[in-house]
Amino acid sequence: MQLLENRIIKDGKVFPGNVLKVDSFLNHQLDVDLLDKMGLEMKELFKDSGVTKILTIEASGIGVGCLVARHFNCPLLFAKKSKTLNIKGDVYTSKVESFTHQCTYDIIVSKDFLNENDTVLIVDDFLAKGNALNGLIDIVNQSGAKLAGCGIAIEKGYQGGGDKLRAQGIRVESMAIVEKMDDKTGKIIFRR
Repeated sequence: MQLLENRIIKDGKVFPGNVLKVDSFLNHQLDVDLLDKMGLEMKELFKDSGVTKILTIEASGIGVGCLVARHFNCPLLFAKKSKTLNIKGDVYTSKVESFTHQCTYDIIVSKDFLNENDTVLIVDDFLAKGNALNGLIDIVNQSGAKLAGCGIAIEKGYQGGGDKLRAQGIRVESMAIVEKMDDKTGKIIFRR
């Protein structure tokens, strides 16, 4: 998606350790118009998949997920990173290792909101090694729901997570795939 690539070049910042900071428009402060256009693009890509639920992980995936859910006219469900007092009953759980936070945590989804009658599109802001997506896919599999695929705002292609998922037969559509970044020059190269 050229619009997103242009915005990454304009406002993204590259930091040591392969960190791409896009918090001015994607995952801290949100450019809702841009997210809406991304949501429409994801709807177009997955329109024939029978999607009944959008699934993401808190917190950064929620913004993108909301706009995708709006275009699919279906609920957004997000996996929580810790069980809270207001989650009662049975839950699906999976372990996720966070590249950004350098820790492992359990993600939780209430069984009240996901079951074998659902067709799920997983949505997230970033795809690096694929750990979050693998955890969400595990939850979809536990529920018996059908996986339509994964819609990603920014994929770090050089970290291989998307390629591994695609090799498993999972449909992954990314709005922008970063092939290479240089923290010294700030240069970002996208996969074509």
